[in-house]
Amino acid sequence: MELLTTWVLPLLVAYAIGSLPLGAWLVQAASGFDPRDVNPHLLGVENVYKLVGPWVAVSSFVLDVLKGALGVMSGALVMVAASGATSLMLDPLLGLRVVTPWSLSGLADFTSPMAVAPGDLAATAGAAFFGVLFGHLHPLPLKRLASVPRGRGNGVIVGALAALFGLGVLPFWLPTVAVVVYSLVLARSGYVALASLAGLAALAVGELVGAGFGLVGWAPALAITATTLLLAWRHRQAINRINDGTEARLGAPPPVRGLDPNTVLCAFMVHPLTYDDVWQPRSSRWLRWVVETLVRPGILPERWLKRLFLNIRPQFHGVIEGIELSDGRKLRVLLISAPLMPDQFRTNPDDALRIAIQGARFAHRLGAEVVGLGAFWSTVGEKGAAVQEAVPEIVVTNGGAYTAATVKAAVPGLLKRFKAQGGNLKTSSAAVVGANGVVAFGVARLIASEVAEVVLIGRDRERLNRSADSLRKKYPHTNIVATTDIDAVAGSDLIFTATSDPDPVIFAHHVKPGAWIYDLGRPVDVDESVRDVPGVELVPGGVVRPPGSMRSRIDLRFGDGNVPACLAETMILTATGDYARRSIGNGTRSADIEFYLLEGERLGFEIVTRDGRLAPAKVTA
Repeated sequence: MELLTTWVLPLLVAYAIGSLPLGAWLVQAASGFDPRDVNPHLLGVENVYKLVGPWVAVSSFVLDVLKGALGVMSGALVMVAASGATSLMLDPLLGLRVVTPWSLSGLADFTSPMAVAPGDLAATAGAAFFGVLFGHLHPLPLKRLASVPRGRGNGVIVGALAALFGLGVLPFWLPTVAVVVYSLVLARSGYVALASLAGLAALAVGELVGAGFGLVGWAPALAITATTLLLAWRHRQAINRINDGTEARLGAPPPVRGLDPNTVLCAFMVHPLTYDDVWQPRSSRWLRWVVETLVRPGILPERWLKRLFLNIRPQFHGVIEGIELSDGRKLRVLLISAPLMPDQFRTNPDDALRIAIQGARFAHRLGAEVVGLGAFWSTVGEKGAAVQEAVPEIVVTNGGAYTAATVKAAVPGLLKRFKAQGGNLKTSSAAVVGANGVVAFGVARLIASEVAEVVLIGRDRERLNRSADSLRKKYPHTNIVATTDIDAVAGSDLIFTATSDPDPVIFAHHVKPGAWIYDLGRPVDVDESVRDVPGVELVPGGVVRPPGSMRSRIDLRFGDGNVPACLAETMILTATGDYARRSIGNGTRSADIEFYLLEGERLGFEIVTRDGRLAPAKVTA
């Protein structure tokens, strides 16, 4: 019973109070705006100030302070009421008081024979302190509460500490030390997150030392220590941004915005292709333990992990530097990632769209004017159209035009090499896998006049038949076949593949010895087993080398110094400022393909075709 009244009930009551998004409700009532329009991650005083001005920002902070104080006080009162007390007194200066034999300066006064012991009150207050902050950061799983963005809890902490002091649980010197440390770190660094952690850490250390000497109780000391660890976890992304030099100091714009008048800045959304990619960023390395210790041995179902992924917002995960354009400017790319696995884009399209929109808003907040959608992000929301509609303040591109441009540049060279090594195009069969897509069908049109047979392979039979009919009319001397059977590639001399399948679709038994394969799929469409087939030539598609000496801590899996064509398009689009050339929705204009070929060549981009060899970026008639 004592455990229930002293620990459990006060913590639960405080947690429920902490779950209330008072600040967010105030912002929405005062302005009609969604706070996530400014910052998709956190509400925060600074973001509220940017959104609706100082008065609402201050009011929002005050509400958080009151919530923190109310959470701790309510938790204490629950314990007091559960103890059987019958006498409460409202003091006009001190509020609700219980005057006990052990204290004449406490917050409440009891004359009941069932007096509350100081140790019990300290334990209860400590539990309520942790509960109200945990509720603020991780609210009740109700859509009305959990879907509202939260700040880092600084206002709640201030109010909770004030309540601890009012209850006589926290001596005066401890919060004084914390405030001094907070102020010094903030003045020195300008980082609110760092100052908050330093101040709370100083408080936790002081509490633990005080408890060791018997000056304070162990319960609030442990509660404040647990809270410090919780806040450290909450601030991990901010600390990573401080290390990367991308976190804004108090009152300053993001440092990535306008670093240098000669620096071009854009953002690019990525996602892991395998679990090994999930923990590449430092901020996500904790997931490695989860996967290797719990998921792979079967202790934790994989579907639970993927549900967790759906609730992780896009984060800043690295930067690409060292790109030097031919006109003398430098180019920087901010990499933004959320840990969605390839299959989740098909099984959870609405969630993928929601996260993509969050990522675009986050990119805008970081100072980017263009955000590219990489890999399966490019398929979300009608290939980026819904993302652009939801976030009109930033330019969104799916990279389709320059991907098609790399095909236009690379395929003629590939056919030329095929002939030079003894291949006879006039008697050869070429399979095009993923022919329902724009890029793959573009390949079919490029090669139809060069080969004896083109085999179109895709999932949508009706669309395939229409595409086949259009090719037959234009190339009557070429045998055009349309099929949904992937086994039809088995007899082909040339295989061109560009699917959006999360897993390989072409295996060793599909490929005859000596076949040439051009793989545009991301993730790759060709299984590793194909490399064991004698004489196979495997050519990577859609790979581009930017000018300069590119460097990044994140491995994009395209080879040293190389990027996917969709990322290269994001770079070229940003560098030229011709935002009307963005790739959005279905379809790609021939004029845009030519634009990226010409501008890519002018800026120094080169298209990789084979073993690091480069093809001309410009294609002439």
